[in-house]
Amino acid sequence: MTESTPRQPSETTTPDGPHSYRIDVVWTGNTGQGTNNYRSYRRTHEIRAANKDTIDGSADPAFRGDDDRYNPEELLVASLSQCHMLWYLHLAADTGVVVLGYHDRAEGTLTENADGTGQFAGVVLRPEVTVPDHPSVATAEALHQRAHELCYVAKSVNFPVRREPSIRVAH
Repeated sequence: MTESTPRQPSETTTPDGPHSYRIDVVWTGNTGQGTNNYRSYRRTHEIRAANKDTIDGSADPAFRGDDDRYNPEELLVASLSQCHMLWYLHLAADTGVVVLGYHDRAEGTLTENADGTGQFAGVVLRPEVTVPDHPSVATAEALHQRAHELCYVAKSVNFPVRREPSIRVAH
């Protein structure tokens, strides 16, 4: 099937108003002195949500964080990658493209300003999608643009989110 001849409607839900997301972030880095000075505390924290595993967080090691915990910058890149992937899989199912595998090697670039502030300059998504046959390749490639247009997270950031997809045919 091609993108212009979709299958029967998929099992989607109708938007029923605003969706709310609740996250608790709990600082766990008090070494006994609180924030007495910039070096007296750890940046460790836990990200919690009801009925879900806790995510151990910290700052980027460049900002006195722990490299064995996720930092906010990594989680932002992950959010963009996840959102794109989930829309992509949805669109693939709707258009009859069978996806056998999906692996994204996403990367974000943060720039720092002279005053110590900073911002993301951009994120590049590099999804590698595996399909079962050659006829699916063109449609599979085209779905990345539409997934980007629909991604809630990509539509919410103020920096470019580029895509460098590759489509692989399974052997």
